[in-house]
Amino acid sequence: MPEEVLPGVHDVTVMEGEGRRFRVYLFEDPVPTLVDTGLGGTTDALFEGLDALDVEPERVVVTHNDGDHTGGLPAVVDKYDPEVFVPEQTEESALGGVDPDVRYGDGDTIGDFEAVHVPGHEPDNHALVDESRGVVVAGDAVSGSDQRGLPAGYLLLPPAVYSDDLNEAEASLERLLDYEFDAVLVFHGSSVLDGGHEKLDAFVNFPGKPS
Repeated sequence: MPEEVLPGVHDVTVMEGEGRRFRVYLFEDPVPTLVDTGLGGTTDALFEGLDALDVEPERVVVTHNDGDHTGGLPAVVDKYDPEVFVPEQTEESALGGVDPDVRYGDGDTIGDFEAVHVPGHEPDNHALVDESRGVVVAGDAVSGSDQRGLPAGYLLLPPAVYSDDLNEAEASLERLLDYEFDAVLVFHGSSVLDGGHEKLDAFVNFPGKPS
């Protein structure tokens, strides 16, 4: 079932097991907005979650082109006919034949979100920052620490095996520290709902880091 992690913000987990968890996020207001769409094989679970919330998304924002973020896009578009926002770097082949309404880039505004380009995991990876809510949807810029078997409540880079360039991924995180936020919503591992800026800063600017 969906979990309301922040007021009007829902974690819709579409698959869980064997140490892996796949999710999307639904922001209810001001325009019902789905951030990412899960895997192609998890759309039934996604639709069940949205039915439970009694919300139909009018906007979909894709953060980057991994299959667990874009795989469900064709089915979502077919069912709800939302306005679709996709990073300008995302290849058309990743979209399953969907023609996006808007190609967005770094600094662009999507409703209450500002898009921040944070490449490294994938070249098109973007985070979505809503300072009015104090929240970042990180794409796969970071994961929850428990993805790697560590205590929950902290942030780590995604595993190297799933990433394009971890050095670039780490350098990109500094861009997020220019914003004010408390919560960091991740797609793998547990989100950080309190003290997110401080915890990300501690990860990026660790003691002894060369200046």
